[in-house]
Amino acid sequence: MDGKVKPLLGVDITSSTVKLLELSKSGSGYKVESYMVKPLPPNTVVEKVIKDTDALADVMRKVVAQAKVKNKNAAVAVAGSAVITKVIEMPADLSDEGVESQLSVEADQYIPYPLDEVALDFELIGPSEDNADQMDVMLAACRRETVDARAEALEIAGLNPKVVDVEVFAVERAFQLIADQMEDLGEQVVAIVDVGATMLTLSVLVEGKTLYTREQAFGGRQVTEEIQRRYGLSYEEAGQAKKQGGLPEDYESEILSPFKEALIQQISRSLQFFFSSSQYNYVDQLILAGGVAPMEGLREEVEEKLGLPTMIANPFVNMAVSNKVNAVALAMDAPAMLVAAGLALRSFE
Repeated sequence: MDGKVKPLLGVDITSSTVKLLELSKSGSGYKVESYMVKPLPPNTVVEKVIKDTDALADVMRKVVAQAKVKNKNAAVAVAGSAVITKVIEMPADLSDEGVESQLSVEADQYIPYPLDEVALDFELIGPSEDNADQMDVMLAACRRETVDARAEALEIAGLNPKVVDVEVFAVERAFQLIADQMEDLGEQVVAIVDVGATMLTLSVLVEGKTLYTREQAFGGRQVTEEIQRRYGLSYEEAGQAKKQGGLPEDYESEILSPFKEALIQQISRSLQFFFSSSQYNYVDQLILAGGVAPMEGLREEVEEKLGLPTMIANPFVNMAVSNKVNAVALAMDAPAMLVAAGLALRSFE
């Protein structure tokens, strides 16, 4: 690693887990240096809002210890639904400082909250298509309490929150790792469906850029709760059984099949929303991500029912893996590691 790269830990906080990932780079290849996933106690994070900072920090501390990371600088993300983004035009000759000072004056035109309650950031996109003297600037605003809650949990766990990103942008960055595995991407319309414990997020990318994103409440926790109810198990036992198997014979027909059907309906609805709000009425490739993605038979069923080529996301296919990393566990968790991977990639920008 050259001296310029300041490695960042990608820390993905979801409603059910904390995921940590550290990457290094040599030449054009990446290596997984450390990784760990740990479940959160129920109701620590609800719908991406942190409800119990101490419980979260406690799990995070364990994650850091077990992953044996020496590095303490971290990148974390807020949900796309918590962020307002707007592309605005500004004079092309402004420096970064110039953009910053102009935004601090003008931002209240674009943001529906009092400015002292929001954290602002911006990214230069490039020259404006309509006007040579102007450039396009992406303005991102998030309520300060959302950002502060994540930073506070990291700090209590002994980490330095260096970067607060947006989940959508992290997924877009991680998509590059998957795009390398696809033939002739060209101008293909690629839909990534990330199904977590409580949220389904659809991101649609064209030429590697996010065109559309939508979150809805639906996720794998429904399966866990149904197992709990039907077989009289605790939440923890149900979660274990879901992963490791050993459930009664009717599990497949009574719980899994209806869940898969409901999930396919949700994906189909999300795609319909995308078609009705964009110029596209098709998708070339579907990528399943999130903890639900590796569910047995799901990929085949989605492909068949939606008539779309479907693959399971794995950002680590072309990476080396450190010998301190449990490679088997990493392969199982890979589809759920897109946000963490996108955050860890911030190290190399």
